[in-house]
Amino acid sequence: MKPSDASEPSVPSDTSGSSQPSHIAPQAPSRASHRSPWLRLLPGISSERRGFVLAWWGFALTFGGMRLLTWLIHIDVAGVGDVQAGGVHIHHYVWGILLLAVVGVAGLVNRTARARAWMGLAYGVGMALIIDEAALLISLEDVYWDTDGWVSIALAIAVIALVGGVLAVTRGRQGSNQDHDRSSAQDRSKSQGRSRNTG
Repeated sequence: MKPSDASEPSVPSDTSGSSQPSHIAPQAPSRASHRSPWLRLLPGISSERRGFVLAWWGFALTFGGMRLLTWLIHIDVAGVGDVQAGGVHIHHYVWGILLLAVVGVAGLVNRTARARAWMGLAYGVGMALIIDEAALLISLEDVYWDTDGWVSIALAIAVIALVGGVLAVTRGRQGSNQDHDRSSAQDRSKSQGRSRNTG
């Protein structure tokens, strides 16, 4: 007759179905969860190019937003007004100059990929705030809604069209360069494999 197993200590069964011991600490979150939001917003764009794309978007959206805001102020929409300090109207090109100054200092301190993306966006916003009042800076008069004020609109449209065209043209060239680099790396790996086999 087979001896009874009652004398052996019982091992508690794991009801969770997991084969991992319970004393193992949970793993730290992977680096993928800390990825820059720009990687999700602009997938497939290199870190060097990402700052230029964000600068273009920041410029175009800020220029359109400021034109809308100033038009609402111009037609006296309730709750919308100029920014003033001591009774003096502060034009938004001042904020653009300050923003570009911050971007310049930040570029001297931090040049990581994430910092370049944020600096590119801030640069585009700052440039839009300045160019939107370029006619005022040229004539030194408040001609924002006068005929001379169309100089600012013409400059902004030219910048948007020119930079957008350059980004569109160089995008195809960048893709072909990446394909060329990828094929060159594959050729090198194949040649290295053949040299090992012959050796």
